[in-house]
Amino acid sequence: MNVLGFDTSTAASAACVLRADGEAFEHEPRPDELLGPPGHARELMPAAADCLNRAGLQWTDLDTVAVGVGPGGFTGLRIGVATARGLAAAHGLELRPVSSLRALAYGSDEPQTLALIDARRGEVFAALYEGESEEIAPFPAAPEEVAKRVRSSGAPPLAVGDGSVRFREVFEAAGLRVAPDESRAHVVRGLSICRLALTTPAAAPEAVLPDYLRLPDATPLET
Repeated sequence: MNVLGFDTSTAASAACVLRADGEAFEHEPRPDELLGPPGHARELMPAAADCLNRAGLQWTDLDTVAVGVGPGGFTGLRIGVATARGLAAAHGLELRPVSSLRALAYGSDEPQTLALIDARRGEVFAALYEGESEEIAPFPAAPEEVAKRVRSSGAPPLAVGDGSVRFREVFEAAGLRVAPDESRAHVVRGLSICRLALTTPAAAPEAVLPDYLRLPDATPLET
């Protein structure tokens, strides 16, 4: 199965083509891009097209498009999900939604990984994973509340994601470990979206919506 996967939950645009033979062609953002202004509207499709070109594939060679549905930035998620739905409809592809927090934690060799995406307004979107098992389901909260809840769950996990970078002092003061600012672990990778999509059921395009978590701030994605 040839899969195109991408994520726009943070300020950085990530994309990847995972070919049926297992070879991956990825546009992996730099960690410092997480702190800059989002540019998904101008960056996402060129990044996806570049991955496809390097993989030696055409749009018609794809079987599945996978998208990170959040939680994350409202505008970024709307762009990503709308793009995925458009590609699926235009090329007759399966569409597979993937949690951006799960993708952030995917592949970690830590006993526990705390995935944190900046939610603005002094909050983060958080989820705790042990391997690929979800120990604490995604929830939005102030960093102090997240640290308190996670501390009660056992040994300190490794915190990753732009939310952990922004609130590093809070989490470290609470005794949690945070990956170095320059670590690739802070980036939601397109390759992780692709690999998780392999075990994610396909959904009807109109049923794939951004997972905002904070419903009062969200507006429905038009179908």
